[in-house]
Parts: sequence; structure tokens; C-alpha cells
Amino acid sequence: MSDLRSTTRPLLTRAHIGVLMGGQSAEREVSLRTGAAVHRSLVRRGYDAVAIDVGPTLFQDLREQKIAVAFLALHGPGGEDGAIQGFLETLGIPYTGSGVQASAIGMHKVTTKTLLAVADIPVPAGTVVKRGKTVSSAALLRRAKLRWPVVVKPASQGSTIGVTIVRKPSQWREALALAHRYDTDAMVEAYIPGHEVTVSIIGRRHAAPLVLPAVEIVAPGGFYDFAAKYEKGKTQYLCPAPLSAAVTREIRKLALRTYEVLGCEGAARVDFRITPRGRPFVLEINTAPGMTETSLLPMAAAKATIEYDELTERILESALARLDRSLGEGATS
Repeated sequence: MSDLRSTTRPLLTRAHIGVLMGGQSAEREVSLRTGAAVHRSLVRRGYDAVAIDVGPTLFQDLREQKIAVAFLALHGPGGEDGAIQGFLETLGIPYTGSGVQASAIGMHKVTTKTLLAVADIPVPAGTVVKRGKTVSSAALLRRAKLRWPVVVKPASQGSTIGVTIVRKPSQWREALALAHRYDTDAMVEAYIPGHEVTVSIIGRRHAAPLVLPAVEIVAPGGFYDFAAKYEKGKTQYLCPAPLSAAVTREIRKLALRTYEVLGCEGAARVDFRITPRGRPFVLEINTAPGMTETSLLPMAAAKATIEYDELTERILESALARLDRSLGEGATS
């Protein structure tokens, strides 16, 4: 156990914590950065934590390391789509973040939008094109009641991987091919002009979820792509977002409603586009937000006076809440 632990602050748990990171998705490098930062933070905070790069020997690694609690720092398919969550549940290892169902739904943007629309949460109009299906842009836009520009993206990817803003028919087939490289479902949806804003939420063990200040993202060229997300200095972040009080209240309400409708736990981030007239649309939810030096969740938390190490500890609470439930209400870690 680290000797850096404050004598005035009791640990949430003395269990051996495995920070699961890496994996084999297209977001592997981002996950490694998130995991390394989280691991350093937990050690600074005094926890008995070890970093584990997730691969084919994961079962053996968990057993050999005697991991009792998993802190999930995985991104993309296999990490935030319910797969690792289900695996850990079969082993009886409590983990951070959302459960199997919420993770699977949140990862698949089409399913997310379907459930949100039923709950009267505004989402962009759109449709889906299956891999291998030939469809002209004119026919699809007419059938889906869309018009140029549209956004084409894989249904189950993060970090803007495979996303194209399609402004004319000549870009259509290339955009579909790119999206289908990552998923059998390509989602085609209306492009919403205006501001890109995100609202992060932290679930709490014995209280209602905490909604953090909104962040407006001002990306170069107006497109928040992979480089804009992860290369320092490329994008401007405004926190709190310079929105009217009415719009701020509305997106906070919609973010929390989205979190609740999908049954999320732990930390999550809801992404919006807000029209010039102040009308918000939910684009997606990220049930495993990044924790790198440029990530939006730590930025919003800092504005709420929650420093990074405290944030990791609050996320850790979601695993302990899951452990409470497995042992019965009132159990201690």
C-alpha cells in the first residue's frame, strides 16, 4: 500500500484494484493514456492498484493479480459495449461505470436514439444503412426526409472514428465505406448546425447523480474529429459553456434524463448539438468517458472544484455501489 495516503481521509476500499486499459479496439491508444492516468491517480490517493493491458490472457491476469475490483479505462468495442462488463460479472468482480445493458445500448448509437426518441428526448432525424446494401444518396435522403449535409458514422464507435460530414453526393459512397469499415451499421443523420456542447454526469453511491458544468467545444473547421480531440492546442474548450441560463438548464435536464433512461451508472458524458436558436439535440452518450489530460470529464469536474484524484475516487464508488448490491443493501466494502 502506498504511503501517500492521507491519514485524515479513509480509503473507500482496501481491495486490490485492477485498472483495465488498452484492449484491441481502434481507441486502444487513448485507452492506454486514460488507464495510465487513472492508475497514477489511484496510487497517489493511496489505493492498492495495478494497471492491466487487456488481452487474451485477461482471465489469468485477473486471477494471478488477485483483482477484487476493476476500474474500467477501456474505450470502444469490447470495452464499453457490455462485453467486458458481462465477463467481469461472471467472475463476480465489481467494476466501475454502467452495467451490461446500459453499456451495450449506449455504445450502439442507433439503439440509443431509438430509446431516447421514445422518451421524448430530442435527437437528430436519421436512418441506417447496412453493410453490403447498395443505396443511392438521393433515394435514402428522400426516404428518410433528410437533406444535405448529413453525418455518416459507424453505429458503434467512439472518438469520432469513421465519421464524415457529407455535403454533396460525390462524397456519399466513400463516407459509407469508411463507416462500414468499423461497423455493419452506418448511421446517417441530419447535420445540426450550431454549437457542440457536452454535459458530464457522475453517479454517486448514496446520492443523486451530479451534473457537471457544460463544456462547449470549438474545433478547427467546426469538426471535432480524432485529431481535434486528442492533440493539444487544436481545439478551444469553453467551460462553463457560454449559453443562456434557459438553454443551460435544458441541456442539464436532458443529460440527466438520458443518463436515467439508459440506466447508466458511474461517470457518463452526453453530447449535444445546439442550433443557433438554442434548440438542443442529443447526439450520443459516452458511458466510459476519457480521463486523459485533454478529456472533457476532468475538465468539467475541475470547474466544479473536483480535482482529478477526487474524480477517480468518485468513479471508483460506482464499483463499490455494485458490490453493495451484490452483498445486499447496507454492505460495506
